[in-house]
Amino acid sequence: MSFDSLGLSAELRRAVAEQGYTEPTPVQRQAIPTILEGKDVMAGAQTGTGKTAGFTLPLLQRLSERQINGRRPVRALVLTPTRELAAQVGASISDYGTHLPLRSAVIFGGVKINPQIEKLRHGVDILVATPGRLLDHVGQKTLDLSKIEILVLDEADRMLDMGFIRDIRKILALLPKDRQNLLFSATFSSDIKKLADSLLNKPVLIEVARRNVAADSVDQIVHTVDRKRKRELLSFLIGSQDWKQVLVFTRTKHGANKLAQQLERDGLSAAAIHGNKSQGARTRAVANFKQGEVRILVATDIAARGLDIDQLPHVVNFELPNVPEDYVHRIGRTGRAGHEGEAVSLVCVDELKLLRDIERLIKREIPKIVVPGYEPDPTIQAEPIGGKRQGGNQRHDRGRRAQGNNANTSHAKRKPSRKSSGAKGASADGTREGTAAPRSGRKPGKPQATSHQRRTASSQRGERPSLLGGKR
Repeated sequence: MSFDSLGLSAELRRAVAEQGYTEPTPVQRQAIPTILEGKDVMAGAQTGTGKTAGFTLPLLQRLSERQINGRRPVRALVLTPTRELAAQVGASISDYGTHLPLRSAVIFGGVKINPQIEKLRHGVDILVATPGRLLDHVGQKTLDLSKIEILVLDEADRMLDMGFIRDIRKILALLPKDRQNLLFSATFSSDIKKLADSLLNKPVLIEVARRNVAADSVDQIVHTVDRKRKRELLSFLIGSQDWKQVLVFTRTKHGANKLAQQLERDGLSAAAIHGNKSQGARTRAVANFKQGEVRILVATDIAARGLDIDQLPHVVNFELPNVPEDYVHRIGRTGRAGHEGEAVSLVCVDELKLLRDIERLIKREIPKIVVPGYEPDPTIQAEPIGGKRQGGNQRHDRGRRAQGNNANTSHAKRKPSRKSSGAKGASADGTREGTAAPRSGRKPGKPQATSHQRRTASSQRGERPSLLGGKR
């Protein structure tokens, strides 16, 4: 089957050919005709299967079929969880829409807002955005979403993982009810199903591969090694096997910085990207990596969904992710578009349970090979693994920190309560000396219901909790 049989216009087929594509992928074959018919879609596909073109091509065609005279309102909105993914989707829209009279823009945080305001002022047909910056524009009244005809949630599962559900709810309230909705996700969790149920109207389900599995083009392997020798083994593998381009994942931002510095001391050019890096620094690091100026890119999971590197040969899990689904997302950066790739995981005794969870998710056992000279010491005991999922909703994190600072300030202004008898340095209610006990509006002696008790009571009353408060 060729793109000629999918109902795309001559302008779009020409743009696809200029990008070097001749045959659509399975998700494109199913999604493009369905979206062209105006139906809602819930699509599940592995990363690297061409799902971005699966929604950008029909989106461009539907908008081009009806031209708007006068000032251009935003007619299509694509929401993405990360800046990198937003930039990638924006580039695809520009490439495929090069022969169409449509304008697009990409907005995300970490950069100045004024250039974005100026571009929006001149009129934009298609807007690609991260939720936080989108709401910033709405708050400044520089953006009107009342004319949206098509909404796309790209990597919807990652958006939920990163805590964007409240932002998504706010955005949906600003959109017209009569619109086409497209939900694309690498994995289908129960939360994704709830989101789809609240958002989509009689959607067509498109699932081109079994859920939560890696592409067959990715060769997976595990090297067991002691935790303190991981960096040494990584340097040995890269040097001895002459790996030219390696994407390495760590759990934490601090760990990414530390590993990049250690690899540099080993004589290997490396750079780190994570949520604390400025957008300019992240863009430069990725560009240098793509151009071969940097051999190793060390990243947290914020990069797992936003990096699109042609023929990336090697992905290394320096540390296994705490969430098994993130393993699939990470290794999906290699073996893309039919190319072969290798995913190597360095696993210490602390991570054996994480490894079992991953194998249970992907329904296969990953081959385990011990590199001579790096045999793990069987006397070393497992230690608890710390660290949270990286790449979370920093906008919410900043808000929580601000609330905490405000709370501390207000506590400091309060007159300290008189000490009661008891251990020195503690008040009668157990709070530390110099801090006020938390206030509550409830009467003394009446216990406050926990969230679990409230949910249980709601279910007994027949109420059904919803992520978005019901169907649109």
